[in-house]
Amino acid sequence: MSNAPGFAARLHAHRFTLFLVAAGLFAVPAAYLAGHLTIETVNMLGRYLTFAIVAIGLDLIWGYTGILSLCQALFFSLGGYAMGMYLAHHGGPEGIIDANGWKIPACLYVVYPYAVGEAPGDATVPWFWKPFFWLPLTVALGVLIPGLVAYLIGYFGFKSKVRGVYFSILTQAITVAFWLVFCMNNMKLCGTNGLTRFATIAGFPLTSDHVKLGLYLTTVVLLIASYLLCRWLTRSPFGRVLVAVRDDEKTLRFSGYRPYHYKAFVFTVAGALAGLGGMLYAPQMGIFTPANMAADRSILVVIWVAVGGRGTLSGAVIGALGVNLFYSFLTTRAPEVWPFVQGLLFLAVVLLMPGGVMGLGAQLAAAWTSLRARWTEPAPASLAVPGEDQA
Repeated sequence: MSNAPGFAARLHAHRFTLFLVAAGLFAVPAAYLAGHLTIETVNMLGRYLTFAIVAIGLDLIWGYTGILSLCQALFFSLGGYAMGMYLAHHGGPEGIIDANGWKIPACLYVVYPYAVGEAPGDATVPWFWKPFFWLPLTVALGVLIPGLVAYLIGYFGFKSKVRGVYFSILTQAITVAFWLVFCMNNMKLCGTNGLTRFATIAGFPLTSDHVKLGLYLTTVVLLIASYLLCRWLTRSPFGRVLVAVRDDEKTLRFSGYRPYHYKAFVFTVAGALAGLGGMLYAPQMGIFTPANMAADRSILVVIWVAVGGRGTLSGAVIGALGVNLFYSFLTTRAPEVWPFVQGLLFLAVVLLMPGGVMGLGAQLAAAWTSLRARWTEPAPASLAVPGEDQA
């Protein structure tokens, strides 16, 4: 049976989304301009909103299609590296020019993997760095590359009928393999140091408060657009097919459908959304390293969606924001406690709140109805005990 929310829960989720739009677009900027929020807090919220975009994508494939993916951090990092390479091109010290007339990004120059016999003057900008010199092309590639990688993983995986826990293990293994590749210094992706020395975006300094506010507002708008896109998909006939894939894929296949096409498409959409989140995260964080691709990062995305409530979209946003804000609060006071809290959160959702925060109201209402039914149920008639005959 599906654990999708009923009409009341969906209405509540829709109202929350409207509240999010108002708070994100108006309340937070107004509080900053009035001096009640620092630009650092606004910047932090912007980073957490990029996580919400990734969580929406996972909710689309896990909550509505029943596919647990453990490689969303990979797609997030592919988008982040795309934007990070653009920022590295336009950051760092000037004057380091290779033999072909290209400025070598500072973060690449300091860890350049020279071959035997090469001198510092022999360093050149790799061919795969060059397309990311231009911002419009970078934005396009930052969405297309994660989407293409997701399509290849999904198409061949789903066509081979890999499903369930086996697909989750496959995606986790692919993520670890990519992480190992990106950590290798001879791949000319700056190794474990990652992409650093960001200075400007589209010619504007990243240290400017106005730029940070602009990046935050851009993230809010794109989060809303991502939510509306996924909401439109889930409410269309295509969305009903996704739910059918989740609930009874075998019957759907016998009805003449080819589920792997639908699963590959929705997996591609989720990958592209994660790449979008990574592109928005890189300039707001100021650094992007292979640590963002580590295996535990994909599991964190699963926790966000599970805590918020999968199959609701709004729940994914609540989970991403709520868990990360709690993480920020806790790690500034007792950072050593966070791993235990993270584990307890996951166990609590699995054992006590299978519907997450968004399903908590319906769960409590059902429990209250059950208790009322027990209280108001008439007691069973007791068996009559024959007494002695009276004289």
